[in-house]
Amino acid sequence: MIRTSVRFGSDHGALRSEDEPLLTGRGQFTDDLHVPGQAYGVFVRATTAHARIRKVDVTRARAMPGVNAVFTGADLAADGLGGIPPVAGTVGRDGRPMVAAAMPVLAVDRIRFVGEAVAVVVAETLLQAQDAAEQVVLDLEELGCASDIESAMAEDAAPLHDNAPGNIALDWRDGNVAAVDAAFARAVHVERVRLDDTRLAAVSLEPRAGIGLWDENTGRYTLIATTQGVAVVRKLLAEGVFKVPLSDIRVLTYDIGGGFGMKAQTYPEYGAILYAARKTGRPVKWCNSRVESFLSDSHGRDGILEGEMAFDADGNILALRVCNRVGIGPYTTQYTAIFGTANTKNCLSSVYRIPAIQIDVKLVFTNAAPLGPYRGAGRPEAIYVIERLIDGAARKLGIDRVALRRRNFISSSAMPYQTAIGPIYDSGEFEASMDKALVISDWNGFPERRAESRKKGLLRGIGMCCFLEVAGGILNEKADLRFEADDSAAIRVGVQAMGQGHLTTFPRVIAKRLGIDIRKVKLIEGDSDEVPDGTPSVASRSLMMAGSASAIACDGAIEKGRRVASHLFEVSVNDVEFSDGTFLVTGTDLKIPILELAQRAREATDLPEELRGGLDTVGEFTSPQMSFPNGCHVCEIEVDPETGVVSVVRYTAVDDVGNIVHETVVDGQTHGGIVQGLGQVLGEHVRYGDDGQLLNASLMDYALPRAAEMPVMATAHHSVPCTTNPLGVKGAGESGVAGALPSAMNAVGDALALRGIDHFDLPASPQRVWQALQDVASPVA
Repeated sequence: MIRTSVRFGSDHGALRSEDEPLLTGRGQFTDDLHVPGQAYGVFVRATTAHARIRKVDVTRARAMPGVNAVFTGADLAADGLGGIPPVAGTVGRDGRPMVAAAMPVLAVDRIRFVGEAVAVVVAETLLQAQDAAEQVVLDLEELGCASDIESAMAEDAAPLHDNAPGNIALDWRDGNVAAVDAAFARAVHVERVRLDDTRLAAVSLEPRAGIGLWDENTGRYTLIATTQGVAVVRKLLAEGVFKVPLSDIRVLTYDIGGGFGMKAQTYPEYGAILYAARKTGRPVKWCNSRVESFLSDSHGRDGILEGEMAFDADGNILALRVCNRVGIGPYTTQYTAIFGTANTKNCLSSVYRIPAIQIDVKLVFTNAAPLGPYRGAGRPEAIYVIERLIDGAARKLGIDRVALRRRNFISSSAMPYQTAIGPIYDSGEFEASMDKALVISDWNGFPERRAESRKKGLLRGIGMCCFLEVAGGILNEKADLRFEADDSAAIRVGVQAMGQGHLTTFPRVIAKRLGIDIRKVKLIEGDSDEVPDGTPSVASRSLMMAGSASAIACDGAIEKGRRVASHLFEVSVNDVEFSDGTFLVTGTDLKIPILELAQRAREATDLPEELRGGLDTVGEFTSPQMSFPNGCHVCEIEVDPETGVVSVVRYTAVDDVGNIVHETVVDGQTHGGIVQGLGQVLGEHVRYGDDGQLLNASLMDYALPRAAEMPVMATAHHSVPCTTNPLGVKGAGESGVAGALPSAMNAVGDALALRGIDHFDLPASPQRVWQALQDVASPVA
């Protein structure tokens, strides 16, 4: 989709370019779109968590008024359709590759979670399709259900897949085991923690939706859908599901009402509505209800995290050992192999000198919705374990928690710093970020505030998190820069805007690089026919990767322009300079603006062969390393012991995201990440019953944080440019979560310690906090 930037400014408070059309009702979300002749698709979803399918009876549904067709998994299998495979895989420590359990478009012979699509009904109206879907009858043989990690790993658990003994998809290890063992053997103190990492729902404002089209004349599918990147969706549908060339499928994405990683997945519904469009000869439109989204969107987190940290007598960290179990649902989604393993591993040194590190991970199949990347995607898990360990060790060793962190920081003078687990940090001033956060948060004034809270009968706690996360994900991206006939410069990128401000940032980068008016820049995303292949907007990578590729494309176009200008002016290319959007010949008054030169170069017939075709350039950026956003967050909370209610009363965030292109965008990303981190702390938790039924599949039951519950946030920056990409950026989309979850839970722990509670787990919901306080007030004999 083509977008043009219309607002200016990069200072704090400057408006974003994309906001006005969205706020005035001119957004184009998938469910707003209508295609002539469209029918409506509704999915029949499993109400049993684990069962063999004996029969799917669609007789009555097909006879209902307005019904065009009803399709089952058997129909799709008979036509040769495949499943949706993972994009990435890895090998476990036993040499076994990860079990690649592809997601079926419609369940064929087995149901593995409540909400799994079993059939799709196509009818003239949405209500007719809904009525008919209720008439589909499932004949099932129920099997044993295990919706949580420990149940799925039990000896008597029913296997979800025949090739995954013990329901283990992957048993994985990384790190120097011998060095870790030796460090623990000589440790003076070992701090241990076991933490639940609660399963979460993304709850994007816009539910997932799509329109499937089929062109009989061209033999081509078109999917309009809510994606975080069209290229990977096209690839998996073409190669995995339909087994056709990439050119046979076009994917379009318009405006996106939030994604958070969840909409990066290629979903079964996409394949089903495309198949239905081809079989019926009609466009087929579908949109999830909110309940369907809770049931079938990929969830996030869901882990049991165990960590051990070894210290010497002076409080220096000697080693870290982490053992995680991750409940991935019944299938291996696109990026399971990354967010479940490497993302966590790469953050395990965080901002600290840790000479030896080991991590073990088991990815466990469960009868719950498939697990996917959710804002942070494995990185907050690492930081959460580390920061809980450090706070616990500070109490046990009798060392101030600020001093213990300061003692173990990686010095800025050590950059570039090789961690014990692999990544090489290019930059960072971790102690300076903490010092700034201590001042802004008035850390030293906390005792007075605690005393005031005590007078009101409240328990006040303060928590800190110093963190480093990784950004970039897959470290290659392209950008296609074209100079259009309307005297504009259009940049085509494969990443996708979904609220993070692409229209504000990308045109600014292009305009500055080319020295042109920002109103002359177009941003084109969301059309697989137009944009380069690449990786979706995940891992805080859009500006770091696609922005860097765009900068490289601009530099390539400028270099082409110098050669074209040298031919035009009949001078040596060494005499042609480029400044403020204009090519100039040194020592003369000869000059030509880049947009004018691009037009002339496109139309010229007398250029040498190697200079023909204008200044259009495809830039490709391969990063030598991930980038490392980091910072220090401080959270202050009050607990009402009468009700168990936790209130966040102060919050400070100091972040290093490298160079900042637009401060308002960065602050917005930070705020959003903080709220999602606090949401997990305050009560968000997808809960399944023993029978695999989702117990809180609505906004009345799922404790999404409300704006009124959030404090005014004090945000600041301590920017140290990244040295491994041309823009010097580090990524800003997910560091808010990395800082919020640990700092808030450390604050809760600090408050509850006043009543003798030395361990508390997620979530800090009123009932759980109240019960913990009751338990210490009336201990069981």
